[in-house]
Amino acid sequence: MSHPPCILLTGFTPFGEDTVNPSWEAVRVLHDQRIGGHRVVSRLLPTAFEASRRELERAVAELAPAILLGVGQAGGRSRLSIERVAINVQDARLPDNDGAQPIDEPVLAGGPAAYFSTLPVKAMLAALHAQGVPAEVSNTAGTYVCNHLAYLMLHHAAARPSTRAGFIHIPYLPAQAARLAGAPSMALEDVVHGLTVAMHAAATHLVDEKLGAGTLD
Repeated sequence: MSHPPCILLTGFTPFGEDTVNPSWEAVRVLHDQRIGGHRVVSRLLPTAFEASRRELERAVAELAPAILLGVGQAGGRSRLSIERVAINVQDARLPDNDGAQPIDEPVLAGGPAAYFSTLPVKAMLAALHAQGVPAEVSNTAGTYVCNHLAYLMLHHAAARPSTRAGFIHIPYLPAQAARLAGAPSMALEDVVHGLTVAMHAAATHLVDEKLGAGTLD
């Protein structure tokens, strides 16, 4: 009996002053779900540059996923942000959870300056909007561990035509935003629903839609 292809869905441990990371809270709910003909395998990654790389490599070797989708917290954003690009730079505003703070260092020495997502970002956006989920295409994944992981996922996929990869940033949970006046948030059940919709679109669209979603700034 053949097994369905796998989506490796990753979230992060808390970092900074937070005691919870909404990426893992949402991602772990989706473990072992069947979405778009794929089986979701959720993995928790450390919010640390080198440790996240090692754990990603271990998971990829074990699972040989058809789709890699990283999820991370982006405090201050109000929507699900489907990342279009990951850049080959690490510029950490604060140390990671292992105390490392690379400044202006490459993710991979000698690697391309950037990789574009190989997931259908516009189809994912359209599907989210059709379901009433606030979402956007983002052109920056930052320069911290989220971008680091996104770049590594896309580097892996670039060498394997049968593998696709991308990254989504999500807002704070309401409990996190409550301590930060004016900070936007999104309920956990809405994030889970949004990730489900996004993964279904990613799994079922091999060709992206033509949809304007750029910015003027």
